[in-house]
Amino acid sequence: MNIYDISKKAGVSIATVSRVLNGSENVSEKTRKKVLAVMKETGYTPNVFARGLTNNTIQTIGLLCADCSDHFLATAISYLERGFRANGYDCILCCTGYELSIRQKYLRLILSKKVDAIVLVGSTFIENHPSDNQYLIDAALQVPVFCINGFLDTENFYCTLCDDAGAVRSAAIKLFDDGFTKPLFLYRSASYSGRQKERGFLNALEILGLSAEPNQILCMNTSIDATKSALAAHYQQFAFDCVIAGDDELAVSAHKFAKAQEFRIPDEFSIIGYNNSKVAVCCEPELSTIDNRLEYICGNTVENVMNIFNGQAVPNKTMVSACFIRRGTTK
Repeated sequence: MNIYDISKKAGVSIATVSRVLNGSENVSEKTRKKVLAVMKETGYTPNVFARGLTNNTIQTIGLLCADCSDHFLATAISYLERGFRANGYDCILCCTGYELSIRQKYLRLILSKKVDAIVLVGSTFIENHPSDNQYLIDAALQVPVFCINGFLDTENFYCTLCDDAGAVRSAAIKLFDDGFTKPLFLYRSASYSGRQKERGFLNALEILGLSAEPNQILCMNTSIDATKSALAAHYQQFAFDCVIAGDDELAVSAHKFAKAQEFRIPDEFSIIGYNNSKVAVCCEPELSTIDNRLEYICGNTVENVMNIFNGQAVPNKTMVSACFIRRGTTK
């Protein structure tokens, strides 16, 4: 069954069927209902790629993320897909991993699908070396590119991100105000977001007139229990009395370490996580954490995509302030 069969069965021209498919107003309501009824009766589904040849759109957004098993990224994908679906757009998802060459391959693949826009889910796509971002710059010459929680200053590239540096800076200063003097900053990777969080931690020390001590910043990309064991070994080198973690899972590792050491939380040992994820309330006491307002960031991204499609101006950088969620691991 194709558009020619639909036109014959409905007793209208092919052009009329095409106008119905494209939502044109130049069709009477009676004719529109007749064509739609025939489509429903025959189970006809229009080919979105064929329609895209005439409409210059296939109503589809390309989503790229490093790892959809990551809770933060999976949550972002859920928010984005729901938002685009509400606006009549489908999504194609590619999980790229973390190797630059594989990311480049998947970006070429998603562009070959003739998507209307691309959304990069997560800050790991923004590399530290400018030359490694050239493939993103080139992609933005073809379609609008949007990024969740990362920033790249180039044409047709739009970013919505949390002020990670400011959030960590405020958290570190709070711990000093609470009487803790040896904070450990624990992070998972040197992604754009990770670099901003580290900058915020160092900035807090600078404001307080301090310099970072050896072993005061620790990068860990292991399981919760493995990180807990690593923290026990690290404590022999740097006797930290509180932890600011780059995500809630790392904060849970610090929580388990403190429990094993029989530190009294939060009087003797304090912990602040990041993301305000579900794991933050799966321990006792529950984790104080930084809410980076992911749902708002994703909603803003969807809104920006729609605005670009409608010819409206959109800032290339939208910065969102985080919220501190106080629970049982801080005073």
